[in-house]
This record gives sequence, C-alpha cells and structure tokens, in this order.
Amino acid sequence: MATAAIIVAAGRGTRAGGDTPKQWQNLCGRPVAAYAMGQFAQHPAIAQVVLVLHPDDVDSDVWPREPAVTIAIGGATRAASVMAGLTAVNDDIDKVLIHDAARPLLTDAVIDRVLTALNDSDGAAPAVPVTDTLWYGTDGAVQGVQDRDKLYRAQTPQGFLLAPLLAAHAGSTGRETDDVALARAGGMDVAIVAGDEDNIKITTPADFARVAKLMRQDMDIRAGNGYDVHRFGPGDHVWLCGVQIPHTRSLQGHSDADVGMHAVTDAIYGALGKGDIGQHFPPSDPQWKGAASHIFLEHAVALAKADGYALGNVDCTLVCEFPKIGPHQDAMKAVMAAYMGLDSDRISVKATTSERLGFTGREEGIASLATVTLIKS
Repeated sequence: MATAAIIVAAGRGTRAGGDTPKQWQNLCGRPVAAYAMGQFAQHPAIAQVVLVLHPDDVDSDVWPREPAVTIAIGGATRAASVMAGLTAVNDDIDKVLIHDAARPLLTDAVIDRVLTALNDSDGAAPAVPVTDTLWYGTDGAVQGVQDRDKLYRAQTPQGFLLAPLLAAHAGSTGRETDDVALARAGGMDVAIVAGDEDNIKITTPADFARVAKLMRQDMDIRAGNGYDVHRFGPGDHVWLCGVQIPHTRSLQGHSDADVGMHAVTDAIYGALGKGDIGQHFPPSDPQWKGAASHIFLEHAVALAKADGYALGNVDCTLVCEFPKIGPHQDAMKAVMAAYMGLDSDRISVKATTSERLGFTGREEGIASLATVTLIKS
C-alpha cells in the first residue's frame, strides 16, 4: 500500500499576525511549512508529498521548491482544499496522511503510529489526553466542571484509507471542523493514537516563540571548515566555484582543480565527520582524472541529505592576486546554489589578496577557505 502526505497550506492564518500567511513566515531560518515538507519527504513510507497552496501563492516565491512536491490549488474551505489534495495523489496511492502546514514539530514517531493504526482501521489520528481541569462558566464566573476523562486534543497528520475518505467527501456537508469529523460523518471508524505535546499548531504570534524555543532545545547544528590549494601551470583559464574564467595560466590538479568547490566540499565532509575529497575520490584512481568538481560537491551534499541535514549557509573565500573575482561573484553563487540546492542568498563567495606575501602573493597558486553549516532537518 502506497501512502501520500497532503500538507494543507492554503489558509491565510490571520490570527498569527504578520504580512505573510503563518505557514510561510520565518521560523529558525526556514518557512514554517518547510519543516513538515522535509519530515514527510525523508520518511521511507511516504511515496508522495502534496502541497495544497492558496491560488495567490502558486507563482510566488513564498514556498520552498525543495524538497520536490506535487502542487494542488486549494479551495474556499479546508474541506475543498483537502479534496484538491486528494485528487492530486498518484494512481497507486491508497492511504493518505493529511497534515496542517502550521505544525512544524512533526516527528517520525507520530507518523509511524498513524500508519500502523491504518492497518486495522479506516482512519487514525494522533491526539493527547486533556489533563487540565476544565471549567464552564458565564460572565467571568465558574459555573461547573467538565468531565475530562474522554476528552482529547486533536492533532495531525490524520490518516485515512483513500477510497472511503473520497466517499465521505462526496457526502460532506462542508460544515465539518476537520478531516476526522468528515470521515466519521461518512461512517468511517477513526482510531486514536498517541500524539506529541510538542506537535503544536501555530495559531497566534506567541506560538512562534514557543515553537522556536522547542526547536532550539533539540536543534542539531554542525559547522565544517575546508581548505584547499592548487598551483598554477600552463593553460588559458581557471575553474573557480564552477565558473570558467579566462586567465594566463591554469590551476593544476588531478581533477579540474576548482579550489573553491574543493574547499566547500571538504567543509561539508568535515561537518559530517566523513573525511575529505581524497578519501571519497582518491587521486590515485584514474576515473577522476580531469573530473568536474561539481561531482564531488554533489556527493557531499547528498551525504548530508542522507544523514538528515540541510545546508544552512556557505561562506567561501578565494585567496589570490589574479584573476579578479569580483566580476564573477554572482555567477559563482548561482552555479554553487544550483549544485547544492540552496538559495543563492545563503552562499557567499568573496576574495582577498595576501598583500603580495607567500605563494599566493607571488602568484604561484590560489588558496581557498570555506565554512558551512548543516542543520538537522
């Protein structure tokens, strides 16, 4: 049975404040919805991720293009938006998980519990028992106590077998408050599984600070440094950060000698604790003779992604007298961004001279230093 995750991100979220809908506001360096997108995309049981967008957001730059998702255009109500997501799933999908884009602290454990319950039930949803005493009152005065023994706080993702859920949508009144209510109105049984107290839905401005505090408690951030040097030899160009620059000489190396890319690549390996380029691509191996350095860079990025890390930012410094780097900086950033799947504004490529001192000052070669950060996604 194949499962799709549908992330409902078509609302406007006005109670959360700000000029941007809450799902696209910045939270610890990423849009709120990016966290759920990444969590589902890396889960081995999720075959497809569908992102339901407001029509105004489809062609905008508010939503992240990574990881790759299927886009659906939402409707005027939540039920209509969910239905748009259901119609966008692939033909082989028979189970769906429907999740609020404004719940960024979703874990694999919650996903797994919902999926396991779907083996024996048409629907399943996470929830946490109500533990606080519940009063009811009027005019600011307590009038009585509500029994809480059978009360739960609902969360998402809410999971369903696709066929009966589609049938339930066909008979929907449009007044149901969530997907569980709609499913039950359609005659489906919905199991309750253990939720997570941290699986908070951002609703008000104060929730951003609360979620950010929880994220910082568990955040895994790594930094890595890279350093590389290549000497000059005969030639008429150099490769620097993926850009070919005309020059009176070329850098010498087993590969294309792109000293900038090599430093960034080694910085990623270093942050992961996985050695350096020479260990992964030995210079003694003839298959790497003259190889384009983006091969090494993409390998390091893939290793980071496989270990659950997203690139935070990249800072690369080229040390040379010539060629001049300034005219090529924007092109270098664009090329590096494309190979790394990163926004160019998270990449810095800059240059400095060594004031005519040392081998770089004597124009015998070029050195590069790089620093990267990796964030557990």
